[in-house]
Amino acid sequence: QVQLVESGGGLVQAGGSLRLSCAASGLTFSRYAMGWFRQAPGKEREFVATISRSGGDTYYEDSVKGRFTISRDNAKKTVYLQMNSLKPEDTAVYYCAGERGVAVTTGYNYWGQGTQVTVSS
Repeated sequence: QVQLVESGGGLVQAGGSLRLSCAASGLTFSRYAMGWFRQAPGKEREFVATISRSGGDTYYEDSVKGRFTISRDNAKKTVYLQMNSLKPEDTAVYYCAGERGVAVTTGYNYWGQGTQVTVSS
């Protein structure tokens, strides 16, 4: 079955950086669009970034543009989220998501368990 496992979360000071990873198994990774979402306490889960199957197309939520970069390594079946210039409002549980074919901000059927990112001020 499809499994997505996130790693790389942690506690960082404002202005710092973290790199999240999501390792996939049980799927032909190169056939799946991949995305990152986040959910802060008391808030709904929100879209962060997405990357196409080949990695040639990316799309970001406005508040992370210029600070976050999504990338993928199809040979390693892994998608990454490089997060720079982190702000306290970036604090959330970050989830990796995958969907066969095309997906942008919605329509993902496969999800990881999440990794906590905490940004202190």
